[in-house]
Order: sequence, then C-alpha cells, then structure tokens
Amino acid sequence: MTFTRSRFTRLTVLAATVALTAGALGTSAVVAQDEELDGTGVDIELVVKENINPFWVWMIDGATARAEELGANLHACWGVADPDPEGQTECIENAISRGATTILIAPANAGVTPAVELARENGLMVIALDTATDPPDAVDITFATDNYEAGLLIGQWAAAKMGDATADAKIALLNIDPSQPVVGVKRNQGFMEGFGIDNVDPTTYGDEDDPRIVGNEFSQGNQEGGVTAMELMLQLEPDINVVYTINEPTAAGAMQALEAAGKTTDEIIMVSVDGGCAGVTDVQNGIIDATSMQFPSSMASLGVEAAIRHAQDGTIPEKSEGLDIFNTGVQLITDDPQEGVPSITSEEGLKICWGSA
Repeated sequence: MTFTRSRFTRLTVLAATVALTAGALGTSAVVAQDEELDGTGVDIELVVKENINPFWVWMIDGATARAEELGANLHACWGVADPDPEGQTECIENAISRGATTILIAPANAGVTPAVELARENGLMVIALDTATDPPDAVDITFATDNYEAGLLIGQWAAAKMGDATADAKIALLNIDPSQPVVGVKRNQGFMEGFGIDNVDPTTYGDEDDPRIVGNEFSQGNQEGGVTAMELMLQLEPDINVVYTINEPTAAGAMQALEAAGKTTDEIIMVSVDGGCAGVTDVQNGIIDATSMQFPSSMASLGVEAAIRHAQDGTIPEKSEGLDIFNTGVQLITDDPQEGVPSITSEEGLKICWGSA
C-alpha cells in the first residue's frame, strides 16, 4: 500500500463492514458478503479530500485494511485542503497513467468531474464515497450517508428540544465552503426542513429569508475555521442560541469561541454531523447536544468489495430505493432524547462510531 501528499498515521479499526445497531442502515439495501472475493490484480486509487480531518484518515484506514484482507493493491491520494479539485484531478490522472483498475473518490466539488469522466473513458470503474459527484451519474455507484436525512434528524431534534421557543430561535449556520459542495448543501437543507424553516431552493444554501437565521459563515470543516466563523456570528448577534455545524471539528471550534465570549453549554443548542468517536465523546461531555453519525469505514470497505466484485464479474451495486446513492446509514446520537426523533445514547454510539465495533 502506498500513500501520497502527506504522511499517514494508521488507526486500528475493524475493516469489514460492521453490524450496526438496529436502524443504523435505515432502509438501504445490504451488499452481500462474498467469501470468494479475490483482489489479485485489482489496483485501486483512493482519493479523499485531505488527510487532516480524522474522517478521511478513518476512511483511508478502512479501505486499506479491507484491500489487504482481500489481496487488492490500494494507493491513497488526497488534496492539499478541502476543497482541492486540482489536487484530486492530479491523483486521478496519475492513477490512470499507473494502470489502476478502479477509482474510489470523495469528490471535492464539480471541478473534479472532468477527471472522473476521463477515468471512465479510459475503462476504469469509478466509485464515489461519502460525497456524490456533480452530476451524481458521473460515477458507477456512490456509497454514502443520506446527508439530507442526517441534517433532517438534527433539525428535528433541535426543534423538539426547543419546543415553543423555536419561534425565538437565533440560529448560526456554520457551513463548509462558499462553493456549496453537495454534502454541505444536503446537511444544511435537511436541518432547515427538520427545524421548520422554508429552505426555498433545496439545492443551495444561503437563500433562506427566515428572520430566525442570524447568518451563514464558513469553517472549511475544521476547528480553527469553526472558531473564526463563530466569532463572526457573535458579532452579528451576541444572543445566538442555536448553532448548526457542518461537522464536529467545526462544532468544537464554535464552542471554543462561545466559551471565550462567556457563553455556557446550557445557553446554546449545538448540533452537528459526523459521529466520530471524538465527536460522540463531545456529546458525552455536553459540548455537542446531538450529532448524526455516519460510517466512513463501512463506505470504504464496501467500495473496495465493489471494486473487486466488478473486476470479477462486472457487477455494479444497486442504488438504495429513491436515492442516487447506496445509503450506508445514519444514526442520531444524543444523551437528551426527544419524543418522535429516534436516537441512541453516546455510550451506545461509542461502540459503533464511524464503523468500529
């Protein structure tokens, strides 16, 4: 196995697809496990967005372990930062030149679509992980969270938690990037619907005119960006009481800024998406009130299995009913359950975070 663009720190994870708690896979189909899978001669290029966020490190590790187990060669590559479509394009072009058979990619944005199309024109199978391409049918199949559902769950939870006080909500929206990547849009728009806000055009964020929205800021999906974005929000409205964050590193940064401004966790409803072990621990510690867990190790393992199965017999997995993706599941994690919003506790969540067991 080889890696490019940065040193890789290996985590210890369960590589095979895990048995998730009841409801974690929702209504998605299950890819049948095949004891006959043989990855000999299968060369996979895994392209993630960057290698700082633990989510992508976890995905690399899950794919690597499963490829090793099944005898496939896997090479990992990533952009310098998120988004970096140019860096991801370079990864794909190098993979084509190397003679790779399959690309697994978490696409930065539409800027990488021409390289994806080039790979398919050259006979490679291309599988998206976590993030759908723009357009979704640019790849053979996508293994991902239903990110709209992930946002919907935390929106529903926040609304149920506030009850009648939702009319007086002052909401800060900490998104990822002005380029409006698909994952960020779906999470944001799902949250809007769940909280009871007219999301106007569900294919974009920032066009809503609900007076409860203080504003939108961008964190680049990291803790430092979360601090800066939250500081800017507090300048607009010191009495913010609901904070939506694109992911848990952003939430950690936002809480850092709130505490520096003299705010306590009791004054703020903080919701997020990812369900990493660190994020679930933040739920336990009262930093995040509720988060939607996804399963990157499972996405990666399923991607490797699909690459090998396709090389053996040409099989392509079917999409989940009603979606453009194969839904790998979502699970709401909170220690403050609300009626009508299905969830599990942080203690339960730590047993399955990101596809570990």
